[in-house]
Amino acid sequence: MKKITILTLALLITVSSVFTSCDAVKNTNNTQRGAGAGVVLGSVLGAVLGNNLGKGGNGALGAVLGGVIGGVAGGVIGNKMDKQAREIDNAIPGADVVRVGEGIKLVLNENAVRFDTNKSTLTSNAKNNLDKLVKVFTDYPDTDIIIYGYTDSTGKVEFNQTLSEQRAASVKAYLSSKGLLASRFTVTGMGIADPIATNDTPEGRSQNRRVEFAITANSKMVQDAQKETKQ
Repeated sequence: MKKITILTLALLITVSSVFTSCDAVKNTNNTQRGAGAGVVLGSVLGAVLGNNLGKGGNGALGAVLGGVIGGVAGGVIGNKMDKQAREIDNAIPGADVVRVGEGIKLVLNENAVRFDTNKSTLTSNAKNNLDKLVKVFTDYPDTDIIIYGYTDSTGKVEFNQTLSEQRAASVKAYLSSKGLLASRFTVTGMGIADPIATNDTPEGRSQNRRVEFAITANSKMVQDAQKETKQ
């Protein structure tokens, strides 16, 4: 669990100084903080960051922020995402799990999902790690998942764009072949965008060749959370 990055409270404190004091945040419980974060992130980050990032860089993060529901229902959803994030972290030790707002940004680098050079075919190691992810996604069916494919900067931009799309599609196809509903997934190729490391070294380029997931609540989870808060 120590590998899970939690951005909700940090982002809440950053933007909520206009609305509340730090002491007020400290004196709330986890559910209240989740609900409060949902309100602030929904009204501020969801409108500003989610809209802009979803159209350009930081695809998975932008999608997660753009999907914020807010309010007490958002706190309920956040608690469910906390559990899912922990299970993903336990299942795939090499994953970079980020809990933000009411969703999860999941980064699978080449240690978890590896492709041969200039190929979109999944390796046996990649399939093995995706198999572990299948179980978690099966246990948490009420989510929408966007799969983002990335490449390093080697080669032509147009080729890398197509390759990233093919790699994301390969991941979706494999997950769907294991019984997950294809309708849960959307795929997007990001090409060389949003590098998380330098492209000037082999190690950096390896980190940039990755797959990211934006995991957000689907309409059923939202409706269930809203019903739960009214009881």
